[in-house]
Amino acid sequence: MQTFNLRLKQIIILIIIVVLIYVVLHELIAFVPGFLGAITLYVLSRANYFQLVYQRKWKRGWSAMLIIFYYTLVIGLPIYLAITLISPKIDMLIHNSDQVIASFKKAINHLQANFKMQVISERKLDEGLNAISQYVPSLLNSTANVVTNVVLMLFVLYHMLVNGRAMERKLSRFIPLKPSNVNTLASETKKMVKANAIGIPIISLVQGTVAMLGYFIFGVDEYLLWGFVTGVFAFFPVVGTAVVWGPLVIYMYGIGMNWQATWLIVYSLLVTGNADYLVRITLLKKMGDIHPVITIFGVIVGLSLFGFIGVVFGPLLISYILILIEIYVNEFVEQDFKITEEMAADSTL
Repeated sequence: MQTFNLRLKQIIILIIIVVLIYVVLHELIAFVPGFLGAITLYVLSRANYFQLVYQRKWKRGWSAMLIIFYYTLVIGLPIYLAITLISPKIDMLIHNSDQVIASFKKAINHLQANFKMQVISERKLDEGLNAISQYVPSLLNSTANVVTNVVLMLFVLYHMLVNGRAMERKLSRFIPLKPSNVNTLASETKKMVKANAIGIPIISLVQGTVAMLGYFIFGVDEYLLWGFVTGVFAFFPVVGTAVVWGPLVIYMYGIGMNWQATWLIVYSLLVTGNADYLVRITLLKKMGDIHPVITIFGVIVGLSLFGFIGVVFGPLLISYILILIEIYVNEFVEQDFKITEEMAADSTL
């Protein structure tokens, strides 16, 4: 009876803990990307921080501040470029949206007339262009949320670094696994985070730079802007850079830049598209051999759940499922199989 009451109390306490965690996460859902970003940066900078503190004997606070300053520059520069390059153009699109929609519509209609085929109806074209024009302001309104999450991410990262050893000891106590499986979980997490948090931005940078070169060669106006936007969309699976160079090609055909548009298609398919593959089989192979299927489905799931930081945590989530299945087999199934074999051996004696 006493054991039953103890179990009942344990279950009640666990239910209360789960409910409270759910309530807190529900209220802080907008800031989840900031917390996940802090975890990502902690995994990436943990070794360097411990080297500064335990080998070079720097103070914890100053070491953490140095790393925070470094990430402020690394994260702040792309945000600054985005604001400098993209914001003026988006403002222009908002204030002249009717004119821009009419120009793009004219280009598509001209293209369809030249090829004597109708890919999209007039009504569908109007609906699509209007939907895009309405989405742009909502994209701008998310800027404040991004900045808030970046500030929160750096704030949480500072405290995670300063309290790193103690935090890791507590986490290891709460994970109900064998020490060997805990080490496996930690090493796989480190490998996956590095491969995604470093690898995906590298792919984005390479594809954006290669695409920008193509835009410059084939006479695209504002090639720096479109190269930057192409690099951003390189994060997204399947469609990726085609979301940018596809409409550009259509517009170029529409305004009479036929040979430039044709060669830009060839360049984008053969050069920009394959830059992703070349980076994966060279540099990323050394960081962590992540299957492309895991990356594609992980990014889709991650973007839906966590927003932009989901490009890192989506693949990590799917990899965790596979890792936990392997750990479960190692922890329980193989153990049960050994017990069964031992019992069978005893019965034959």
